[in-house]
Amino acid sequence: MTTYQETPPHALDALGDPTRRAIFEQLAERPSAVVDLADRLPVSRPAVSQHLKMLREAGLVRDVQVGTRRVYSLDPDGLAGLRDYLERFWRTALHSFKTRVERENREKEQGEADD
Repeated sequence: MTTYQETPPHALDALGDPTRRAIFEQLAERPSAVVDLADRLPVSRPAVSQHLKMLREAGLVRDVQVGTRRVYSLDPDGLAGLRDYLERFWRTALHSFKTRVERENREKEQGEADD
């Protein structure tokens, strides 16, 4: 069985909170400082900072110092890990769908041959 790093499930846990998801979605639109995020969301700057800390620990965001501010953006490496994790389920679903359609086609062809 394939093993996966703990990062994707931790990332899913982090995105389970609606405020963190909103911050994540804001950062998908453009990199932002805490003050800018707090201005666009109904939470305080300290709360935004705490949510960003959790998103950073989950590997979903990164930050860089720009003057006196820290600017946050999505972390492509963390997103790739999350995408790989989710892709596994998509591949399984597609494979199951393909198998079912093929089985139904064989059964249909068998039924027509018996007539």
